[in-house]
Amino acid sequence: MSQELHRSVLLREAVDALVVDPGGFYIDGTFGRGGHSALILESLDEGGRLLAVDKDPQAIAYANERFAGENRFQIWHGSFADMDQAAAAKAGQVSGILLDLGVSSPQLDQPERGFSFIQDGPLDMRMDTSRGVSAADWVNSESEAELVRVFKEYGEERFARRMAAAIVRRRAEQPFERTLDLAEVVKAANPAWEKGKHPATRVFQAIRIHINGELDDLQQALEKSLALLKPGGRLVVISFHSLEDRMVKRFIREQERGPQLPRGLPVMDSQIHKTLRSIGKAAKAGGAEVGDNVRSRSAVMRVAEKLG
Repeated sequence: MSQELHRSVLLREAVDALVVDPGGFYIDGTFGRGGHSALILESLDEGGRLLAVDKDPQAIAYANERFAGENRFQIWHGSFADMDQAAAAKAGQVSGILLDLGVSSPQLDQPERGFSFIQDGPLDMRMDTSRGVSAADWVNSESEAELVRVFKEYGEERFARRMAAAIVRRRAEQPFERTLDLAEVVKAANPAWEKGKHPATRVFQAIRIHINGELDDLQQALEKSLALLKPGGRLVVISFHSLEDRMVKRFIREQERGPQLPRGLPVMDSQIHKTLRSIGKAAKAGGAEVGDNVRSRSAVMRVAEKLG
């Protein structure tokens, strides 16, 4: 599989923010097709090490092929929510953790993966095809109320009830098996199309997030990063929709503030245990990158540093 299938967003900006010690130990929590990993390795000296993580068996196979013989690199099959298991021996010694969230271009562009509402394929959407429930199984069996909840919570879809009702009516006649079949039913149930956005976009996003446990995984990864990072280590997160970015922003802000104590308690600010400090402002892809890769237009990168 060609590396050109995937262009890493905010590539140089992310790696420059991440690599503070060329001899350190780093975690790329979402290997994808190795764009960030390759540049991280270029930035490390002979003593540096990189552990990459990915749910996708295709990504694991690609990593083993691309970085065969690179003794500074290791790939681990699983979710970044469990990266503490993969890096157990390095707890408190990690110099940087990178999380490039969402779905990768190869996953979107391969119809057989079932992520696309534009190209027809089996309704799957699992990042890890070796386990879990497919989108088809979930859509065909879940209650209407749960469909509504997922579409509202993870897709921020205002017509969630109409769409869920349309899905339930149709599946009673014939179960959903293909992506375009589901997309057409959702499209027909959407009474107000947004300019420049496919009317099934939010529902497909919601199903994908739910099927893959993306927000739960992100929350776990953020919390676990605190124990993994050493003082001065960096956490770099690239988000692609508001739900992810709000979670990252809130997490960093809470860690900067430290525990919220009752008002009037005689405690000095210097006595409050704070674990992170934000580095710079949220970064977005520039005009040239957006022009070259339209998928970068929604990317937001936030950087924080572990305090001692």
